[in-house]
Amino acid sequence: MFLLTKLPSAFFCGVRVVDINEEICSVKVPYKWLSTNPFKSTYFACLSMAAEMSTGVLALAHIHNRKPSVSMLVLKVEGNFIKKAIAKTTFICTDGLAIKQTIEEAIKTGEGKAITTTSIGKNDAGEIVAEFFITWSFKAKAVA
Repeated sequence: MFLLTKLPSAFFCGVRVVDINEEICSVKVPYKWLSTNPFKSTYFACLSMAAEMSTGVLALAHIHNRKPSVSMLVLKVEGNFIKKAIAKTTFICTDGLAIKQTIEEAIKTGEGKAITTTSIGKNDAGEIVAEFFITWSFKAKAVA
């Protein structure tokens, strides 16, 4: 329901979280009509959504129910497309502990802190299709 209500584009394109724990999040994007482009590959925006989600879900998990609450914002997205995406692509981010540490620093200092996370997208053959570098900013909200 979260995807449908908060990220409907990702929901309709079929982007889904496959696995998550404190350290790692994997997200898949299918190769289907709603996620393809006229060149018979997965549309770059769908690949970008899956990559960003693999990093953002880790961040959301680490700020959930924090006191003080923490805001998060994407500052920069950089993507490299290595191989044509003509099947399901799964993006994996392994930066969960680094994200957690950055959030802890933001809370401790009261200042905004940024981290550049990496998400690698692979096809079912294990070949790298794309890599994304997403820079997140975290800041503890002032307690009223």
